[in-house]
Amino acid sequence: MQRNTGITEPITVEYGFLDTEADAEKLKNNYIDYAEAVVRAVLQYIGYTDTTKNTYTVQKGDSLWSIAKKYNTTVEELKAANNLSSNLLSVGQILKIPTAQEVPENYTIYTVQKGDTLYKIANEYNLTVDDLIEYNNLSSTNLSIGQKILIPNEIINESEYDTYIVKAGDSLYRIAINYNTTVDNLMDINNLSSNLLSIGQKLLVPKTTNQTPDNFNYVVKLGDTLYSIANKYNTTVDEIKKLNNLTSNLLNVGQTLKIPSSSEVTYVVKSGDNLYSIANKYNTTVDEIKRKNNLTSNLLSIGQVLVI
Repeated sequence: MQRNTGITEPITVEYGFLDTEADAEKLKNNYIDYAEAVVRAVLQYIGYTDTTKNTYTVQKGDSLWSIAKKYNTTVEELKAANNLSSNLLSVGQILKIPTAQEVPENYTIYTVQKGDTLYKIANEYNLTVDDLIEYNNLSSTNLSIGQKILIPNEIINESEYDTYIVKAGDSLYRIAINYNTTVDNLMDINNLSSNLLSIGQKLLVPKTTNQTPDNFNYVVKLGDTLYSIANKYNTTVDEIKKLNNLTSNLLNVGQTLKIPSSSEVTYVVKSGDNLYSIANKYNTTVDEIKRKNNLTSNLLSIGQVLVI
């Protein structure tokens, strides 16, 4: 090999010993990789860029699946990078190997699947098609399977939330009820991976509006009645009507009612229930239910009313 100095520099590469069975077998199975490694090393040494490092020449017996596995990618990504419409390969064919895309801070990567559209992806991530086009510098709305799309991570603005300090006996379910939200929403806001809480833990919760420590809000759902709501929160119809200045028992779906927060949630035991399933449903523990109901065993009876 000659450099610009005109000096010849010999190179000796030792792969092993042919009279050693293990070395011979290793060379037989890896000679292509060894040769490519030497070429890359020499090119790097003499200052040339290896233009083949992101390509692969198809060998006999290769498949898109085996190549994808070798380079830690997917068949869909290989097909997208090479504009392939089928999985057929020919010996000697040169394939581009997709490189890992650098993900900007506060973004994640979405890989386009069969049937995806920009509208579908935007809707799934609560974005607009224009947002996705702008973030990804797209020139059209056309997508290809395996294509990588940048999805901005939601940045939580803590000023839009109140802080709640977890107290003894709290559960995500009870906190969610008190702040008129859901357990899933609380987990998303606080990046929680489980429902377990610790006393003194700080949680971000939706800001309260027209809500005092003496009550919380409940949004009326289809099928609700004042009686069913009162029974659910261990209060009375008259108490709810008084707190909300209601003159009749009529309710509208979506209507917001104030419910006394000091009320306990009650549950009527049904066939097949056990303390574990009920505790799991309300994100609490068996011991907590037993303590609140003065239970000395885990036995339940159908129709029994439990304070949760």
